Amino acid sequence: MTLNLTSDVVERLNNSFHKDPKNLLAQNACTKYDPLEMCLSRKRLEEIHHVFTHKVDEVKPMTNQKSSGRCWIFAMLNAMRIPFVKHYNLEEFEFSQAYLFFWDKVERSNYFLNTVVDVAKRGEKVDGRLFAFLLQDPTSDGGQWDMLVNLVTRYGVMPKKCFPDSYSSESSLRMNSILKSKLREYAKLLQDMVGEGVSTEKIREKIEEFMQNIYRIVAICLAIPPKTFTWEYYDKAKQYCVVEKMEPKLFYENFVKSLYNVENKVCLVSDPRPSNPYGKGYTVDCLGNMVGGRKTFYINQPIEILAQLSSQSIEANEGVWLGCEVSKRFSAKHGIEDLQM
Repeated sequence: MTLNLTSDVVERLNNSFHKDPKNLLAQNACTKYDPLEMCLSRKRLEEIHHVFTHKVDEVKPMTNQKSSGRCWIFAMLNAMRIPFVKHYNLEEFEFSQAYLFFWDKVERSNYFLNTVVDVAKRGEKVDGRLFAFLLQDPTSDGGQWDMLVNLVTRYGVMPKKCFPDSYSSESSLRMNSILKSKLREYAKLLQDMVGEGVSTEKIREKIEEFMQNIYRIVAICLAIPPKTFTWEYYDKAKQYCVVEKMEPKLFYENFVKSLYNVENKVCLVSDPRPSNPYGKGYTVDCLGNMVGGRKTFYINQPIEILAQLSSQSIEANEGVWLGCEVSKRFSAKHGIEDLQM
């Protein structure tokens, strides 16, 4: 049985809409203003006061990912800078989000090309679900915790003053569009090479050739991070300090790791589906950002455990790296994520 939207059916839909005066009121409001803003619960806003028994120390300045999907990078670096600022007695500080963003784009592109080859050798069909997933968004800005571990342990971190944002790090749409087009083109060529039985060494050489173009695109759009940097600053006591000719990886290992070690943390997830029991570890096939790096890994726990451990972390003055759906029950203007909004 199918429904054909004949003129009679459409007329009944229209009549049903106009029978309720509230629909016209909602129409007038939502054609002039943001529909989600119109749906906000005034009563719920009055009940939320942003007063807490425990708060993690705040650090200046407030960070802004602008028009990019770098929230996962910002969240980790914000948590990392809390003990860093306290230890070095700084008034304000930011780690360079653009630095990790640069290396993620390069590494993730290489991971994608190598994954295309691996998947093709497994006999996956080009029009299958896995290939469709890989080709849908090969240069996504978003990421997972273990991807951050890969980047920080291989490349380190550096102050934002030493590698600030660029236009394409703050607004990544155009750069991603170019990268996506090239990576899909290269994926087709690599899949053909696998199908033709080309040797592994020849395929590796072709990937390196492709990566020269990818690196060039990323470098043009984001600029190339310096191999070493000199960081000058004043602490809260107005004392001049300087860290000279430092490599980002050594900066992390010598100045940051003892305060915030990305390798001694785990990522918890709450997946209530019966197919994924709690208390087990899970990974996702072909979800990563670095060849030879850590796989994306989650420990599945009930949501109550996540809430409990988040609370304990905050009580210990350690920020919580958190990823969740924020587009449906979230008010950015009021800074509230709430199911009753």
